[in-house]
Amino acid sequence: MTDFVTALGLVLVIEGVFYAVAPTVAKTLMRQGIAASDSMLRGCGLIVLAIGVAVVWLARS
Repeated sequence: MTDFVTALGLVLVIEGVFYAVAPTVAKTLMRQGIAASDSMLRGCGLIVLAIGVAVVWLARS
């Protein structure tokens, strides 16, 4: 459970840095995300999910 809370905290830190450093870019990306089709967002989400699983697997091996 400690690892999960740590990972969640790191996600929040990374997202917070992104919004604090480049708010204009964040707004532009949000607009593009809203305009994108569901299938495109789903595909991108699956790719990011697979990369995340691979990174965790490699880090734990």
